[in-house]
Amino acid sequence: MIIGTTKELKNHEYRVGLTPDNVMTYVSQGHTVYVETGAGMGAGFADEEYVAAGATILSTPKEVFDIADMIVKVKEPEKCEWDMLRPGQILYTYLHLAACKELAEKLMEKQVKAVAFETITDEQGNLPCLRPMSQIAGRLSIQEGAKYIESSYGGRGILLGGVPGVERGKIVIIGGGIAGTYAAKAAVGIDAQVTLLDVNPNRLAYLEDIFGASVTTLYSTEANIRKCLQEADLVIGSVLIPGASTPKLVRREHLKLMKKGAVIVDIAIDQGGCCESSHTTTHDNPVFIEEGVVHYCVGNMPGAVPYTSTIALSNSTFRYGMMMADYGLETAAAMDAGLANGINIYAHKCTNKNVADSLGLEFVPAAELMN
Repeated sequence: MIIGTTKELKNHEYRVGLTPDNVMTYVSQGHTVYVETGAGMGAGFADEEYVAAGATILSTPKEVFDIADMIVKVKEPEKCEWDMLRPGQILYTYLHLAACKELAEKLMEKQVKAVAFETITDEQGNLPCLRPMSQIAGRLSIQEGAKYIESSYGGRGILLGGVPGVERGKIVIIGGGIAGTYAAKAAVGIDAQVTLLDVNPNRLAYLEDIFGASVTTLYSTEANIRKCLQEADLVIGSVLIPGASTPKLVRREHLKLMKKGAVIVDIAIDQGGCCESSHTTTHDNPVFIEEGVVHYCVGNMPGAVPYTSTIALSNSTFRYGMMMADYGLETAAAMDAGLANGINIYAHKCTNKNVADSLGLEFVPAAELMN
C-alpha cells in the first residue's frame, strides 16, 4: 500500500501522523511512504530522518493526497484539504465528526473511507487511540487552568496550591474518564482541593480507591453540579460519549453562580464541549470571558507538546494503520471488530451510530456495505 502523511494545518498543531520509526516499519513490510516536506519539523523530526527511514519527500500536500492509498493525519482535514481527498482513499485520523456535519457530508460525497482514531475500541471496549491524548489533555488542563486563573488573564488571581495560612484553590472535574483521571492526578500534585463528578458508580469507586481522601468523588447530578460550580475556582470539563456530541452539563445560567474570575477548561470541545457557553479557541487566542468566567476551549490541546504527543499517539495508532496497509481496510476490519468501530464513513454512508444520531444522518453498519 502507498501511505502518505502531510503537515497539519490547524492553528499551532505541530504533531504529525507518522514518525520516522513508523515509516521504517512500513517500508520494511514492503509498503511505500510519502511525506510532505516539513511535516514532522514541529514535532522534532527532520525531512532527513524520514528519508533515512525510507520515505520519499514531496513538496506539497496535494502531491501526497494524489498518490497515497491511505492518508495518516492527526487532526481532521481543513477545508482547503477536502477537495484533495479521492474516492476510495482511506483517511486515518482524529475526525470528531459529531462537531462538524459539513465535514461528514463532504467525506460521504467524496466516498472516502474515513477511520477515526477516537472511535476505535480494544477487546475491553476502551478507546486505545484516544487514551494517550486524553492523558495529555488531562494533565495540560490543570497546567493551563493554573495559568489563566492569574489576574493578568482575567482570572481570580489565586495560587491553586495555596501557601501556609491561605486556603488552597478548589478544582472541580466533571467526568471521571481518562482525561478527568489525569486532570485529577495533576490537580492532586499541586495540592489543590479536588472534587470529581461522574455518573458511573463503579468508576467513582475506582477513583476513590486510587486517590483516597485526596479527591472528593460525587455522583453527577444537577444539584451537585450547581453546588460545585458555586465553589469552584477551576472547572475541568472532561465528559465523553464516544463519537457523539458532548452533553451540555454546564449551562449559561450556571455561569451566574460561579465566582468572577473562575476558569473553565473544556477538554470536550472537540466533540462540541460540555459547557453551553464554549466555542472553539486556538493556541493563538485561547481564552474568552463570558459572565465573568474565563473559558479555555482550545480544540487541539496536545498540539502544544508535539514531541510527546506524536510519539504517544503513534504508539497507539500504528498497529491499526499497519493492519490496514497489510490487508486493506475491509479485511482488517473483518479481522478486528475494534478497528471496524473506527469506520465513521464508508461508501458515502455514515457508519458510526453515535455520529449519525448526533448529526441526524442515516446510519448504515459498515459490515453491510462491505459485504
